[in-house]
Amino acid sequence: MLTSFMAAAVLFTSAGLGAAAAPPIPQAPFASLVPTVRLSLGKTADWVLPTGDAVWVASSGPFAAHRIDPVTNRVLATVPLPGEACAGLAAAAGSLWIPLCGQVSSLARIDLATNRLADVQGPGPAAAEGGIATDGESLWMIIDGTGALVRIDARTGRVSQTVQTPPGSYNPLYSEGVVWVTGHASGVVTAVEAATGQILATVPVGDGPRFLTAGAGAIWVLLQGTGEVVRIDAHTHQVVARIAAGLVGKGGDITFGEGAVWPTLFGAPLTRIDAGTGRILRQWTGPGGDSLTFAFGAIWLTDYKAGTVARYPAATLEGPGGPLSPAP
Repeated sequence: MLTSFMAAAVLFTSAGLGAAAAPPIPQAPFASLVPTVRLSLGKTADWVLPTGDAVWVASSGPFAAHRIDPVTNRVLATVPLPGEACAGLAAAAGSLWIPLCGQVSSLARIDLATNRLADVQGPGPAAAEGGIATDGESLWMIIDGTGALVRIDARTGRVSQTVQTPPGSYNPLYSEGVVWVTGHASGVVTAVEAATGQILATVPVGDGPRFLTAGAGAIWVLLQGTGEVVRIDAHTHQVVARIAAGLVGKGGDITFGEGAVWPTLFGAPLTRIDAGTGRILRQWTGPGGDSLTFAFGAIWLTDYKAGTVARYPAATLEGPGGPLSPAP
């Protein structure tokens, strides 16, 4: 769970430069945000993924994946699953791929054309709060505690390659030809060349890296152990900023949209960070949160414990300077 938010700071780092003291975080009650729509999906709601014409959200109670039409804000389909969606969602080759946890972990595939469960196969995810990534042709997933990162053909579902990352790695992200993997136990982020599986870099970041996103030429990593958001230059593979956001605890998520980085965690459902300056523009605190995405001009944010997902238009998510401006 969270500790304190008021001591958070922005610390931009560079070789030979010290960190300056940073201002406190501007905060507001999360309850002050009014969504366009809030949909009840189950006992819990977790993992959010946009596709070209939909937003998908997973739930437990029932175990299911829900397809939401972003035009009407209605649930178009609810697809039952044989287990808990525990490690993200990915869309590739006409299918939605869902890692499932249980006595035996597995990987479910939903046909996006029919909204039906097509099959369930192995291998499955190494642990809950893991992830799955795709480059459109291949899926990438950690399948065990040793850090085995597998490449899965998105057309056949077969494993075609295994890359060894540090033990205790769980969450992959694909961006511009590179698969980035957070090493939760080792405190590093591993950069893997997607075309070859070659390790490009191992980047020390700090305690408990878990969720990550890409944007503005960077990889942004949420550290569960320190509550920081770390910025890695996607080209030099160097840490160039540490943003102390006070987001310490299990769970959470992070996404990028409209020139901003958006982490979520229980107790602080939404934080808006300016990607250009690294400043925390606003942090909304209170019950709610745990997973999110930026799509169709809005933040789609789950309340895990309430089993809901809500849509918040970007224009309503104001910081001290006013509404969020469209990206150039």
